[in-house]
Amino acid sequence: QVVESGGGEVQPGGSLRLSCVGSEFPFSYYDITWYRQVPGKGRELIAHITSTGGSTHYADSVKARFTCSRDNAKNTAYLQMNNLKPEDTAVYYCKADSADVPVIWGRGTRVTVSS
Repeated sequence: QVVESGGGEVQPGGSLRLSCVGSEFPFSYYDITWYRQVPGKGRELIAHITSTGGSTHYADSVKARFTCSRDNAKNTAYLQMNNLKPEDTAVYYCKADSADVPVIWGRGTRVTVSS
């Protein structure tokens, strides 16, 4: 399973760091993808990091503000979110996936950006 944490309420311009902790699977072999979802809309892919951490990709909506990283020794991936905007308000999910095995989704952590 994967479990997200680190969400909360923050003012515009603030920062949060989300964590995604994996257990019961070989975390270091899995890519991690971060998504977010607001009520009434589909899940938006916002960031991806490969299993080794050697490559990352970001949606245009978060590029230059969000950074994903991982520490495979701790079975943890991170999403550092800076300069948060009200439109970043959503439930954030991480997904672990690897070739030819079922994907693993977390239950999400809520982020609210409001003054």
